[in-house]
Amino acid sequence: MNLLTRDVPPRSAWALEQAGIHPLLARLYAARGVQSKDELDDALNLLLPPAGMLGTHEAAKLLADAMADNKRLCIVADYDCDGATACAVAVRGLRMLGAHNVSYLVPDRVVDGYGLTPPIAERVHKQGADVLITVDNGIASVAGVQAAQALGLQVLVTDHHLPGSELPAAEVIVNPNQPGCSFTSKSIAGVGVMFYVLLALRAELRQRGVFDASNQPRLDALLPLVALGTVADVVKLDANNRRLVAQGLRRVRAGALPPGMSALMRAAGRETAKATTFDFGFALGPRINAAGRLADMTLGIECLLTDDAGCADELAKQLDAINRERRVIEGDMREMAMEMAESLFDEGDEPPPAICVFDPDFHEGVVGIVASRIKDKLHRPTFVFAASSAPGKEHELKGSGRSIAGFHLRDALDLVAKRAPGVLLRFGGHAMAAGCTIAEEHLDVFEETLNQVAMEWLDAATLQRRLETDGPLPAEYRRVDLVDMLHHKVWGQGFAPPVFCEEIEIVSQRLVGEKHLSLKMKHQGQPVEGIWFGRTEPLPARVKLAYRLDADEWQGQKRVRFLVEGAEL
Repeated sequence: MNLLTRDVPPRSAWALEQAGIHPLLARLYAARGVQSKDELDDALNLLLPPAGMLGTHEAAKLLADAMADNKRLCIVADYDCDGATACAVAVRGLRMLGAHNVSYLVPDRVVDGYGLTPPIAERVHKQGADVLITVDNGIASVAGVQAAQALGLQVLVTDHHLPGSELPAAEVIVNPNQPGCSFTSKSIAGVGVMFYVLLALRAELRQRGVFDASNQPRLDALLPLVALGTVADVVKLDANNRRLVAQGLRRVRAGALPPGMSALMRAAGRETAKATTFDFGFALGPRINAAGRLADMTLGIECLLTDDAGCADELAKQLDAINRERRVIEGDMREMAMEMAESLFDEGDEPPPAICVFDPDFHEGVVGIVASRIKDKLHRPTFVFAASSAPGKEHELKGSGRSIAGFHLRDALDLVAKRAPGVLLRFGGHAMAAGCTIAEEHLDVFEETLNQVAMEWLDAATLQRRLETDGPLPAEYRRVDLVDMLHHKVWGQGFAPPVFCEEIEIVSQRLVGEKHLSLKMKHQGQPVEGIWFGRTEPLPARVKLAYRLDADEWQGQKRVRFLVEGAEL
């Protein structure tokens, strides 16, 4: 592994220090492109205005007219955490703004697949809806939108995914990534897009005299959900997304959060008063996602919608149990998939440029997680396939892929589709994550074509595993209060949490739980404990380590420990 140190522009670091930012934070922020304290201001009034997002004004008028006519609104959600939080924000927000008839429908991962399809449009129509609103999906649902309109439904698409060559002919589309949209935060999550539609709707209702500034509903109550969905969807935390997350975290820590989020924090053994982005990404997000992977995302959405604390606790316990089941399935499948991936090359040789694995026993609900684990270990674009369990689709394989920096996965699939016509039945996604459906008989052709594309696109530098770090940690900053300060800040995709790096002396090491390396070390001559999760091989007496800061409790005393992320061996 190549451990790289981020460049710290001295002028930016100095300007931040002069503005009162802690010297360590000033260095970290400067290395992440922050040039002035203003960029760190998370005030609500600094959020990008809704009017800048193409379609919000038209969406607001459509919804305000529908509410005035007491039309029935139905949200079509997605089965991940972003989709679940976006649905909860839509339902809660529309009801807060005066909508009386709001329902939702969430597709089944196995039966329905992704997005608004004609059968889903039919189900929405049968429920008696007049207006169909998509959240976190719809931008690629050309046929689904057409089917909904043929049934007499008005369609509002709210999404953040990249559009294809043809846009659906919906009444209104709100998506910052659609052609002609000048909204600068292209990385906003699906839940953020829906929140912006609600802000525009509230402004429209004010203009119509339904509310004024003194009695309008406080939509900031929805920000904990917006923050959760934004972090869990691993979108880039640009300045606008950081503000949304910071505002949501502030409310969570103050106890102003939906009962379902509070219950999920308890189920995960986390304290709301000390909530962090890490809790959203690794505790709440997986528990909600588990419902969409193994059961029905309705459970997750209901947990986020209920205002009954007892009901929230019960639903959170169910989600926690499903997540435990997901871990077991994932663990067994990961082991098998890793063996299959490692069998593709001889020991001591480099892995192939891309990895594809399939087994009839794989569960389609966790293929994405397993692909991510293989990608992390082998540092190759990876697809994991499972047999579809949808009725009549048994011959199809559903694949989920994860990529490495420098290899745009959706573009790669597009090229595979052109070079091997008919192999990809469906595909879509982003640079780092994508999905596809193929016929089982075409798996070999897919693997061969993807490997050919990877061979052409990937060079030696891209295939070299690299980890960006923040350089050495000054010894005076190895303190529990500074660990707490760092954890309190907003970190995530595109605004990476601090990882320090330097040569460290290993005093002793031992395996714990047969899977993890427990370390006693000397950091700049002073003792410190550490752990490297998932590492079993011993380390040399002196080694250059990359590590995150953490604090644990020992005999009633909190102490700093290092969580090792990598080593230059």
